[in-house]
Amino acid sequence: MDVWELIARERIRDTVAAYNHAGDRGRIDDLAATFTEDGVLEVVGRDPAAGRAAIVAMLSRSVERGSDLTTAGRPHFVRHFVTNLRFEEVTPERARTSAYFLVVTPAGPDHWGRYRDVHVPVGDEWQIAHRMVRVDAKAEGSHLEL
Repeated sequence: MDVWELIARERIRDTVAAYNHAGDRGRIDDLAATFTEDGVLEVVGRDPAAGRAAIVAMLSRSVERGSDLTTAGRPHFVRHFVTNLRFEEVTPERARTSAYFLVVTPAGPDHWGRYRDVHVPVGDEWQIAHRMVRVDAKAEGSHLEL
C-alpha cells in the first residue's frame, strides 16, 4: 500500500467521524460540509438530497424533532456508532466504502443500518460525493421517521 492511500484512508475515517459528530450535535451545516458541493445524501425510502442546502433541508426536521424529545426527564441525546468501515475501492480519484451504524438515545438502541459511500478528494480532505443510508430496523418507539 502506498503512502497516498494510507493518508486517503485516514482522511476518509475522519470525514465519517465528522459527519456523525456533527449530526449528533445537531450541527447540520457542519454535517453537510462533509459532502462535496453537489454531494448526494440518499436515505432509502426518501427522495435523495443533492447539494449541501438540500441535505440541510432534509435533515433539519429530524434535528428539530430530536431537540424536543426527552426520555424519563433526562436530556435527549443521539449517538451514532459506526463500525466495520470497509474500503471496497481506493484510487487517487475516488474511494468506495461501506460501514454499519447503530444510533443510541437515552432509551437505548433506536435504529441501525448501513452506509454505502463514495468519497472524493477535495483539497486536503476526502469528502462524501454520495452516501446511501439504509436503515435495517428500528426499535419500537423510535423517533426515526421513514
